[in-house]
Amino acid sequence: LIGRLMFELPEEMGLIAIAVRQTQGKGRGGNVWLSPVGCALSTLHITIPLHSNLGQRIPFVQHLVSLAVVESVRSIPGYEEIDLRVKWPNDIYYSDLMKLGGVLVNSTLIETTFHILIGFGFNVNNSNPTICINDLIKKFNKEERTKLKALTADCLIARTVTVLERLIDIFQEKGPNGVLPSYYKYWVHSGKQVRLRDEEGPIAWIVGIDDYGFLQVHEEGKGVESVHPDGNSFDMLKNLIVPK
Repeated sequence: LIGRLMFELPEEMGLIAIAVRQTQGKGRGGNVWLSPVGCALSTLHITIPLHSNLGQRIPFVQHLVSLAVVESVRSIPGYEEIDLRVKWPNDIYYSDLMKLGGVLVNSTLIETTFHILIGFGFNVNNSNPTICINDLIKKFNKEERTKLKALTADCLIARTVTVLERLIDIFQEKGPNGVLPSYYKYWVHSGKQVRLRDEEGPIAWIVGIDDYGFLQVHEEGKGVESVHPDGNSFDMLKNLIVPK
């Protein structure tokens, strides 16, 4: 529906589709995305000029959306310590333990404008199949003896879109350095090890992301290099490829 509508509307008009439940949710590479009641599920259409900071670094869109989801919770007074985090390139995690959401971005370039469809889903109020945001709030209340209220999917979708607009504005003005400090504050990877090329490949340490949104790793004796997923692994941090 949005794919048909997005070219018909004026550029300045926002467009979002929100589902209470999906029966045919799709993940990366055509994987099925489970979408029970209790998740925040939506597809957002935005336009980005090609000749802009973000238009020249479109892979960053997925990072901005992941960060916006995390900040939609952790920017609420009292909720700053709820352990919601980003996992490169497009996952929302509880600490570095469990996935509770993801982001899928499709872009189409028409003349000098990117039309971008952002699908994002995250578990707000359903304890299965993994964990949900309201479980994290209950856990925090029990440990810290606080009385934070449960959150709702519609509230968090609205907050995510609002935060995303702000992050895009900052990126367009300042480039990657305008948003990376916040991104690193909430990501799960600092100092973690990965394997390059295959399961037996050399070990490298994650150091950050480059100006185009790709992961940077430090392999001993080789310095810092940017790496890409190999395209086959379910976990995009397995078997990372160093481009020639």
